This record gives sequence, C-alpha cells and structure tokens, in this order.
Amino acid sequence: MTVLRKIARPLLASMFVSGGYTAVRDPARLVPVAEPVTDPVATTIAPRMSLLPEDPESLVRLNGAVQLGAGVLLALGRAPRLASAALAVTLVPTTLAAHRFWTIEDPEERAAQRVHFFKNVSLLGGLLIAAADTHGKPSLAYRTRSAVGHASDAVSHQAHAAAGRVGNVTGSAVDSVTDAVEAARKHLP
Repeated sequence: MTVLRKIARPLLASMFVSGGYTAVRDPARLVPVAEPVTDPVATTIAPRMSLLPEDPESLVRLNGAVQLGAGVLLALGRAPRLASAALAVTLVPTTLAAHRFWTIEDPEERAAQRVHFFKNVSLLGGLLIAAADTHGKPSLAYRTRSAVGHASDAVSHQAHAAAGRVGNVTGSAVDSVTDAVEAARKHLP
C-alpha cells in the first residue's frame, strides 16, 4: 500500500499545484469567475475576520496559495491528512465559483461545466478519503481508547493486589492476636 500512496498522492495533488500556481501568479484573470463566491465572502465574512482579505483578488490569491502549498505537501507525503483536508476546503469555493452549470443556458457549455463540477466533487471524495487515511495504523481515537483501557486494567490490577496485601496483613495480625490469646489462656489458671 505504501507504493500506491507514493504514486496516488502526487497524482491527486497535481491539479492543485498547477491551479494554485496559476491563481497565485495571476489572480486577476480568475477574479471574474470567482465573483459568485468572493463577493459574499468579501462583504459578509472578511470584515468579521481580521486575517481574511476583503478584496476578491487577494481572496483568489489566498485560495491559490493554500492549494499550491497543500498540494506540494500532499505530493511529498508531508502532513498528508492535513494537506488533504486543506485542499478539500479550498475545492468547495473553487467548484461553486468556476463550475456553476445550473446558471448556463447553452446546452453544450452547460454539459461541459457539469462534467467539471462532478469531476471536482469526485476529487473532493478522494481528498476526504486521503484526509482520513491513517496508513494502516489505528486512529488517534482508537489509540486513546486503547490506552485508557490499558490504564484502567493496570489500576484495577494494582487495586486488587493492594487489597490482597492488606487482607494478608490483616489476616496475619488477627492470627497473631488469636495465637497470643490462646497462649495466654494456657498460662492462666
């Protein structure tokens, strides 16, 4: 499976590296296409978030930078789950802006944009699978539950062992007192 990941990740990342590079290098060319998404973001969300730019060109450039950076990370196999999740997040506005087939009148153009839309939906599915891929290792949640179970078993074992030692000490003390009483009775008239 490792060889498969080494081949699949760069293939999956290639579109994002290419598209991200284009968006970072020349965002002005993409702004008209991105307006259905950038306009609402720039007017409603960006003013409330200090780190998010308000102008459409900067939003396109930011989306492209995330795609470029996360695409390179995914292709190299560095933080692949985080990179896949970041790419999935950037793919949603990109798809909603660039492939709005439902708004197109021309049947041929509408069909072409529908294909692109569902291609991106398919890529989103692949990214979500890559984001959940644990490389055959148990997930963090599973490892946490397992560690809690082992810790609970260890504490329970130690508690039983301590109770046994206390019981043995108590039993020995009672036996010693009983023996002393019996010995005292023998010496009493």
